[in-house]
Amino acid sequence: MRVVMTDLSQPSLPGTLPDKRQVAASFSKAAASYDSVAALQRAVGIALLEQLPDDLAPSRWLDLGSGTGYFSRVLAERFAGALGIAVDIAEGMLGHARGQGGARFHVAGDAERLPLQSASVDLVFTSLAVQWCSQFASVLSEAQRVLRPGGVLAFSSLCVGTLDELRASWQAVDGMVHVNRFRRFEDYQRLCAESELQLLGLEQRAQVLHYPDVRSLTHELKALGAHNLNPGRPSGLTGRARMQGLLQAYEQFRQPQGLPATYQVVYGVLRKPLQPGE
Repeated sequence: MRVVMTDLSQPSLPGTLPDKRQVAASFSKAAASYDSVAALQRAVGIALLEQLPDDLAPSRWLDLGSGTGYFSRVLAERFAGALGIAVDIAEGMLGHARGQGGARFHVAGDAERLPLQSASVDLVFTSLAVQWCSQFASVLSEAQRVLRPGGVLAFSSLCVGTLDELRASWQAVDGMVHVNRFRRFEDYQRLCAESELQLLGLEQRAQVLHYPDVRSLTHELKALGAHNLNPGRPSGLTGRARMQGLLQAYEQFRQPQGLPATYQVVYGVLRKPLQPGE
């Protein structure tokens, strides 16, 4: 088994998503705090695991966007004896995961330019990572390349509608970009249909978390490394007046359980045909 390094110093791919070097740096800084606030990430990953085909028995699997290695360890337990590879864009996350079991290899790499040989794995598992990729078509193409015939790509991502309460509240304050952008679900449908992979399942599910106040939400996003990294975001510290305006605007969404934060989660499972053109 041979893996190579991906050069993250290459120019970022076109689009309105954050520069991947900033994403890598942000998640590297969050490695130590990530697991303490990753309840949603774990719930989504577990739901994705439940959608894997019952007959799937990979001898090699890839945990793409592996983060702290939580699901690498789950995959290693589920597919005992299989060789596991963890790939993440954030060196800090990989360093945190090494030595904790799970994957045998930990490699810095980009989902749009995978550092793996063609036809080298039977499962590509990626949960809440590909929303950071500018070209999801490239993610699908790379997955198709590295999968063996009959292999499976299972992904979860986020789409438009995610954190809409926070987005709307900021819009009421200053109209600037404070919340990460996401693709439409219809884009995932189209791109999956246009790929060379067989679509086994694709759905969108809303998941709502509740917080006692806005600061609890924003602190969690920062601890996850998922705070605002978009081009066009305001620079410098948020002033007291703007923050007070945000707090007041968000209160209109309050429910008995607290302030809601809605995540629109996309789940997809695709298989590489046994024969070209199937």
